[in-house]
Amino acid sequence: MSPPSSIQGCRIIELPKIHDPRGNLTFVEGGRHIPFDIKRVYYLYDVPGGESRAGHAHKTLEQLLIAMSGSFDVTLDNGTVRQKYHLNRSYIGLYIPNLLWREIDNFSSGAVCMALASDCYDESDYLRTHEAFLSFIRKST
Repeated sequence: MSPPSSIQGCRIIELPKIHDPRGNLTFVEGGRHIPFDIKRVYYLYDVPGGESRAGHAHKTLEQLLIAMSGSFDVTLDNGTVRQKYHLNRSYIGLYIPNLLWREIDNFSSGAVCMALASDCYDESDYLRTHEAFLSFIRKST
C-alpha cells in the first residue's frame, strides 16, 4: 500500500472484503464506502507495455480507481506536490477528488484499472493539458 497522502482530499480506501473458501467478494456502495454516488463505471485493460493513460484533471468529477487485476501506478499532482500510489489489490481503491492531475502508468501484464466516477462523461469537465490545469487552479484560488 502507499503512504498517507500529502495531497488534499486524496486517500486510499479499503473496501469491504468478505472471505469465503469459494472466493472472496468485495463491494462498493456510493455515498457509503466512497464519498459520492456512482454515476459511471469504466475500465482500462490491454494497455501495451510502456504506455500510460489519463494525463488529465477534472474540474468537478471525483473518482475511485481500483486495480481489479494486476497492478499499476497512479501519480497525482495538485500543482505543487506530486505523489505516486501503487495499486495492486482489488479491495483497495484510490479516491481522487476534483482538481488533481492524474497519470496512470507501469501497468503489469493483464492489469485492469476500474474507475468509479461521480458523474456521467462531460468533455467540458476535462483539463487536457498540464498547462491548462495549472492555469485553471491559479484562477480558482
